Amino acid sequence: MASDASETDQWENVEISHDGHVGRITLSRPEAMNTFSTGLARDLDAALHKLDADSDTRAIVVDGAGETFSAGIDLSEHGDHEDKSEYEGWVTRMEEPFHTLTEMRTPVVAAAHGHAAANGIGLVAACDLAVAAEGTQFGATAPKVGLFCMGPAVPLMNALNRKRCLELILTGELIDAETALEWGLINRVVPEGDHLEAAMELAETMASKSPTAVQMGKRAFYEMVELDYDDALEYSNERFAALCTTDDAHAGIDAFLDGEPLSADEWPET
Repeated sequence: MASDASETDQWENVEISHDGHVGRITLSRPEAMNTFSTGLARDLDAALHKLDADSDTRAIVVDGAGETFSAGIDLSEHGDHEDKSEYEGWVTRMEEPFHTLTEMRTPVVAAAHGHAAANGIGLVAACDLAVAAEGTQFGATAPKVGLFCMGPAVPLMNALNRKRCLELILTGELIDAETALEWGLINRVVPEGDHLEAAMELAETMASKSPTAVQMGKRAFYEMVELDYDDALEYSNERFAALCTTDDAHAGIDAFLDGEPLSADEWPET
């Protein structure tokens, strides 16, 4: 990532930067292994919304500062609550980014290293794509402290088959990056230290394509995955027809037929 071309916003618990059409959100509590405090959860969710609303941002990378991606929820906040309703409000705030990631139009790539545990593995699973450095450990580790990864289980259910998901959440044991790749939790394993560059390359690849097509396609995917087969096909036909009427479709097809496909900066402004 070319730092000279980046613009950086420093928030309390995350950092936002830009490189061309790619936005980057860095979890920034390295002293606490980027655990989800209430503040980090709120900042992450707000940062996702901010970049999603920016028409110049066509893809987003989420990474972690320091030696780890995220080690889960900050358990020091457990004692701040007393009854079930307070705990429910607390955990709802923690899991809000998982909801946002599937509702937003912009594709998001996780760049994991070190450990991605509990809410950290949930964040990896909730992102659309994921890259991990060799040596990264993944786990739904909450049973080790008398809790259970119920929130992270939701995106894990969509990322993994049932047996793999249950193995993670019931045992609480860690798996390595190669196993995570084999199970379908992540897309790529890269040499240690290369995870951010690899995630940026994936994001830049998406950002070079039609922003309207990618954004409509992502939203359609998350709608279709919840439908039965026939309803999904019917919905896909309606969305494809809508996409055919857009400026991006007209410009992209004309350019392709002329033998000169559009570059990232040649797509119509949205």
